Amino acid sequence: MKRVIFIYCVSLSLFISCHQSAENEIKITNKNDSTSFSAAENKLLNDVKLFPDSLLLKENLIQYYRDLSNDSLALKVANDFIKKDSLNARLWHIKAILLLENEDTLNAIPSFEKAIDILPVSTDLIDLGVVYAYQKNSKALTLSNNLIALFKDEYKKEALFIKGLYYSNTNNKKEAISFFDQCISISFTFMEAYREKALALCDLKKYNEAILVLTKATTLKNKYDEGYYYLGKCYEKINKPEMAADSYRKALLFNPENEEAAEALDVLVRVYTNQNTNQNK
Repeated sequence: MKRVIFIYCVSLSLFISCHQSAENEIKITNKNDSTSFSAAENKLLNDVKLFPDSLLLKENLIQYYRDLSNDSLALKVANDFIKKDSLNARLWHIKAILLLENEDTLNAIPSFEKAIDILPVSTDLIDLGVVYAYQKNSKALTLSNNLIALFKDEYKKEALFIKGLYYSNTNNKKEAISFFDQCISISFTFMEAYREKALALCDLKKYNEAILVLTKATTLKNKYDEGYYYLGKCYEKINKPEMAADSYRKALLFNPENEEAAEALDVLVRVYTNQNTNQNK
């Protein structure tokens, strides 16, 4: 499950904020209507041409292609803008997020690094720190320290979270858990910290402890589908299929698009049904 780079990282970055004015707002209602697409696209292109210094209009054009799932064109447009304005940190950030969304982590890293070199904003430091942590790159620790140095306590829990991820991915689970606990002590609703702590406990085969962590998380945030999904995985590990199935169903109740939960439930039901069938023969 793509639990950090796209769930945690992008949620912090909010990628592109298209706060268009009412007269400039373009609503795409029918993806099969190529005429509407052409009109909307032409308007955006013309607006960018008329106001070449407007970063917001450039973002709107990139977002337009992104909304159409035309990732290659969105990235091409971002690159074109960067060629004309190579010291714009925001454009490098947008390029990095586009690359991450296309799972091109290798090329996303230098884009984040460039954005940070120009202007070290918190979102880029956090996003790159998460990427470093998953790559087992010790730069994650340095970047985490820089985040605290630059922003003091404002992003302390995110800085500690990055360290926890790094230690978890370098197989130092106990150290990782201590950092996730610090995150939770700062913010008891930091769901990602609960999730990662539970996963670290699972790696240590401490499934009952992981269940307690995830149960607390889903109590604090009742609609936390990801928490229910991992609860189901834990219940399977301790051979409680009924409780696992119930957890998967809750995950799907709160997020019907949770494909991992749907697949896990389907497999569990089929296995459980086959076992009962064989026992009754």
